[in-house]
Amino acid sequence: MKTRFVAVVRLLKIAPHVVAGLYFIYGHFPKWSSEKRSRYVEYWAHGLIQRLSIQLVVKGEPPRAGPVLLVANHISWLDILVMHAARHCRFVSKADVKNWPVIGTLADASGTLFIERTSKRDALRMVDEMSQALKNGDILAVFPEGTTGNGIDLLPFHSNLLQAAVLAEAPVQPVAMKFVEAHSGEISHGPRFVGDETFIASLWRTLKSSGIVAVVNYGEIQSTSERDRRLITDVVRNDIERLRKLQHH
Repeated sequence: MKTRFVAVVRLLKIAPHVVAGLYFIYGHFPKWSSEKRSRYVEYWAHGLIQRLSIQLVVKGEPPRAGPVLLVANHISWLDILVMHAARHCRFVSKADVKNWPVIGTLADASGTLFIERTSKRDALRMVDEMSQALKNGDILAVFPEGTTGNGIDLLPFHSNLLQAAVLAEAPVQPVAMKFVEAHSGEISHGPRFVGDETFIASLWRTLKSSGIVAVVNYGEIQSTSERDRRLITDVVRNDIERLRKLQHH
């Protein structure tokens, strides 16, 4: 009963924050510069995480400017919010997300690039679009696992989208994500979002959970010069595996 009450209180805190975000997206984003929109996305994402009572710990050095392709492991729907709070970037996401109520609007406004993952033709289009964005100096982010994992084991990495960094001659930076229990440092399963679980079920479990720490660990930037995408993918995956094992304290 107590955890249910806590969840309801947090939900009541989140609702006006989401409404405020939508107000600024529709009322102010069209008039704002790209830099100002980025700052607001960071501010808004950080505010939402606080209202979820999740502590954010950022380790390493987030990129100060692009071009750079961030490559991260994927655990939860919270990953995008957490990474935005640490350092705004443009994500590559499956096209379905664009049609999700509220979340799709927020994702679109934050500069997300949407891809039809089942279409090889669209994958080629996305590589070209990402390459151009990197050449324009953007900070992009991808989840090469292609889906969410259990937070314990890394899934195989797909190298296709990393070709964009090779074409643009832009560096890549590994980003290790994990959610841990504040009191023990052990993996927290509250935010996980795997298998056939619905977003609502994952959200409700997250709302009921306490003492969650989101750890975002930025690794060393890697050059793509004279490297093919598969080699880069292997190097980055190994870096993420190593960074995930570090203690957050």
